[in-house]
Amino acid sequence: MRDIKITDVRALPGDSAFLIDDGKTAVLYDTGFAFTGDAVAANVKAALGGRGLDYIFLTHSHYDHALGTPYVKRAFPKAVVVAHEYAARIFGKESARATMRELDAKFAEKCGVSGYDDLVDELSADVTVADGDTVTAGDMTFTVVGLPGHTKCSVGYYLAENRLLLGSETLGVYCGDAVIPSYLIGCGITMRSIEKAAALDTESVLVPHYGLLSGGDARRYIAMGAESAKTTVREIAAVMAAGGTDEDAFRFFKDKYYKGPVVDVYPVDAMTLNTSIMVKLIRAEYFSEDDEDAQ
Repeated sequence: MRDIKITDVRALPGDSAFLIDDGKTAVLYDTGFAFTGDAVAANVKAALGGRGLDYIFLTHSHYDHALGTPYVKRAFPKAVVVAHEYAARIFGKESARATMRELDAKFAEKCGVSGYDDLVDELSADVTVADGDTVTAGDMTFTVVGLPGHTKCSVGYYLAENRLLLGSETLGVYCGDAVIPSYLIGCGITMRSIEKAAALDTESVLVPHYGLLSGGDARRYIAMGAESAKTTVREIAAVMAAGGTDEDAFRFFKDKYYKGPVVDVYPVDAMTLNTSIMVKLIRAEYFSEDDEDAQ
């Protein structure tokens, strides 16, 4: 097992940014928001103590995970940005960048931040990957694990010698006593991705927006994610089967999950958008005779 240090370099709880460092090579796992990008970069500098950042691994294309990248790159221009090939295509779309910019600005305003540099158009990947590829970062070799479900481009990175999985929101958003499902592409494909992660020989999972879970806690997280994904589908489908509208299903989900510490880490605009998409997916997959992915 390689001796590695994992440091939380987030600027605020809603960020997702963690540093993996074996003393020779440093990898930043996600970069957080645009408006916190400079602060995340400063945290990385403090953690590395004068050493350079070598890699940035992005889990997917969403603004709270990827928009800090140009700001970190400004501080560490030699860092190599790794992302799924579909994420790289998203980064190149002006319309997608506009949506990310808008969501970022709304949450920045909520957090009392304004006047930060707009580097969103500089967002890009240096290396694109797909399921099964390997990324060699110094003496560490990570296997890319395709985990579609939250997005088409969602991936994890598996360090076999440490039995460490750098996870993905497809597995669910961890909130201690609950795991919130977040499938925006499909319910069935999400459940298969969770099963894929569960089949790995994993001792630890680095969870987006949270941090490291080890041993029984890591395995429990994946199991809770699987159960939560299935249960939420059944519950929302039941609301619909009883004649409920999409708005009724949305309110059910919000009342069940959007409370307590979740409110601090999950921007309301993103929650509204994501949950609305999930509700429509469930209606399409579970009330369509044609969709083989429904069950």
